[in-house]
Amino acid sequence: MKTGSRLRRWFITGIILLVPVVVTFYLLAAVVRTMDGMINLIPQQYQPVQLLGFDIPGLGLILTLLIVLVTGMIGASFIGKRLVRLGERILARIPLVRAVYGSLKHVLETILYNNKDTFRRVVMIEYPRKGVYAIAFVTGTDQGEVQHKTSDNVIAVFVPTTPNPTSGFLLYVPESDVIALAMSVEEGMKCVISAGVVSPPWPPEGSAVSGSGVVSTQSSDQSS
Repeated sequence: MKTGSRLRRWFITGIILLVPVVVTFYLLAAVVRTMDGMINLIPQQYQPVQLLGFDIPGLGLILTLLIVLVTGMIGASFIGKRLVRLGERILARIPLVRAVYGSLKHVLETILYNNKDTFRRVVMIEYPRKGVYAIAFVTGTDQGEVQHKTSDNVIAVFVPTTPNPTSGFLLYVPESDVIALAMSVEEGMKCVISAGVVSPPWPPEGSAVSGSGVVSTQSSDQSS
């Protein structure tokens, strides 16, 4: 191998190894510095710099986590739930605020609670035109009035945008036009966020492809 090619390969390898590490630690440091600003909520005379004579890095992060934890404890209590409902009714009367608050709350509930009923499975549909395919997530199968007014058996799918999967399009698609995928919801999300750069392996690990679909080789080995 020529010296120039070897140096180029070493340089690219170094970038691949160092950039993710540097960016990760940079973002973590930025988060810690931002949360350290929460110390300003404490009266000046009780701040660590005044009491101890020196600053403690990361103390704001601990304070932020405690505030989140205490807020969650209060919100999960009987009185807290009533206060939350009252506050949400007040916010629901403010046009712009109710839209932003409601959307953010729904997205966080979907992500943090890992609600399996929200994104049930990953599918592929022809969108935005025939011959072009998009990854979508099945969100519902019982469509009420929509189903009543269509001749086909339709299901609700969410087509997310890249790289921000919290926005997208709700489509009602005939179930016969939906192509089921073997990837998990988490794998589908990674594929969408990475714009297709990160794609789950095929066939899935421990599986093989047959004429009838994906077959687990582990189960077949156990049966034999």
